[in-house]
Amino acid sequence: MRAMSNVFLRMVFSCLVSGLVVITAAGQSDVSKQSGTGDEIKARELLNRGVLAYRNARFDDAIEDFKQAKELDPDLLNARLFLATAYATQYIPGAPSDENIRQGQQAIQEFKEVLDADPKNLTAIDGIGSMLYQMGGTPYDPEKLEESKDYNRKHIALKPEDPEPYYWIGLIDWSLAFRGNRQLRAEFNSSARHVLKDESPLPSALRAQFDEEYGATIAEGMESLKKAIELHPDYDDAMAYLNLLYRQKADTETSRDARANDVKLADELVEKVKKIKQKQMENQEPPGD
Repeated sequence: MRAMSNVFLRMVFSCLVSGLVVITAAGQSDVSKQSGTGDEIKARELLNRGVLAYRNARFDDAIEDFKQAKELDPDLLNARLFLATAYATQYIPGAPSDENIRQGQQAIQEFKEVLDADPKNLTAIDGIGSMLYQMGGTPYDPEKLEESKDYNRKHIALKPEDPEPYYWIGLIDWSLAFRGNRQLRAEFNSSARHVLKDESPLPSALRAQFDEEYGATIAEGMESLKKAIELHPDYDDAMAYLNLLYRQKADTETSRDARANDVKLADELVEKVKKIKQKQMENQEPPGD
C-alpha cells in the first residue's frame, strides 16, 4: 500500500523539470533564447540553476536560487512551484524540530500562492493535499487530514477522471475511522473486566457510538475507493483499503449476518489483491532462455 510521501513530491519535481524547464545537454540553461526584461531573464537563469542544484542534492542552494528567482519575477509560477516542492521534499513526517515544521508550513504557503495566481493548478492542489496528509498523520491531527481531503475534492472537481484523489480520500477516511475505533476499544478496556480483543465485535453501546461518529466517514471512504477502482479496475491499493473499510463497517452493523457479509466482502478483496499482485510479479519476471 502506498502513503502520500516525499516520493510523490520528488515525482512532482521530476515532472516540473521535464515539462517546464529547458536545460541543454551541456547543463546550461537556454534562457539566452528567451525574451524579457533583465530581471525576468535572470530569474529564469536562477530557476534553471536551482534545478541543477537540486539534482545534485544541494537542496539549500536550490531553495535560495528559487527564492531569488521568485523575487526577481513574481509572475514566474514555475519558480514558486519548484520552491514549494523543494521545501516539501525536505519535510520529514513526524520530526518535531521547529525547522522541520517550518519547512512543511513554507511548502504549503508557497503552493497556496501558486493557487492565488492559478486556482486550477493541479500540482499545487496535490502538493498541499500531500503536505497536509503528512503533517496530519504524525502527530495525529484529524483537522489537517480533513483539510487534505478538501484539496483532493478540488482535484476531483477539476479532473474527475483521475482515480488518485478518490484513493486518497478513501485512505484518509480509513485512517480516521481506524483511529476512532482503536480509541473506543482502548477506553473500554481501561475499565472493563474482560478485555475486548481487536477482532471482537464492539459492544452494543460502543457500536452505536462508533456508527454515529464514523459511519458517514466510512461510507464516504468506501464510495471514493469504489470510484477509484471503477476508473482503474486493477487498482490494488484502493482494493486493499476498501477491504479495511469493510472491516470498519462491520463494527457498525447491528446484526451478525450483516457483519459477516462485510467480513466476507473484505476477504474477497484480499484474494483479489493477491491475484493482481501475483499477475504483476509474473509480468515483471524476465523471459526464460
